[in-house]
Amino acid sequence: MGFWLQATGYWLEEWETGMKRVLLLSAAMVLTLACGARLSAQEDRGLWHAASTNALAITGDITIGEAKVTLNFNTFPLAPIRRLKPVEVSAVFDADVSAGIEGTLYRLHVPPAKYIVKRNTLCGGEETQWMATYVTGRTLKVAFFSGDDMPVFTFDAMQNTTTLCGTYAYGR
Repeated sequence: MGFWLQATGYWLEEWETGMKRVLLLSAAMVLTLACGARLSAQEDRGLWHAASTNALAITGDITIGEAKVTLNFNTFPLAPIRRLKPVEVSAVFDADVSAGIEGTLYRLHVPPAKYIVKRNTLCGGEETQWMATYVTGRTLKVAFFSGDDMPVFTFDAMQNTTTLCGTYAYGR
């Protein structure tokens, strides 16, 4: 019986050591995933060069910072609102929903009379209040919206919206 207790005690000690390893590994994985999610939320940050015809003609280059966005050397306040799900990104940008790419919705304030490039404005005579972004590879896609209400990111809503001002492409 003494041998059995020693063997059981040894087994219990090994089990506790194994469980500690599992818990430490799990904690490390959670921390890594949390950091990865934070980084992916900031993937649109930095300087991007105008790549589409619309971006060249209307916005010029774009720089997205933590609390501001700069369009062709004009800086405006910016606040991140929420992450966009892949189906929402697909509705706005006609992206492949199965790619699983998330985006970001921002609130901003660009006055209607603010000219960006060659006397062009973002939303005509309306204030630009929302910006949606997503990154795929070395390409940033941006959509600007007018209106006080948060845009609805469904296929039907995007087909019938009057608040979408335009979509633009940028590259690095």
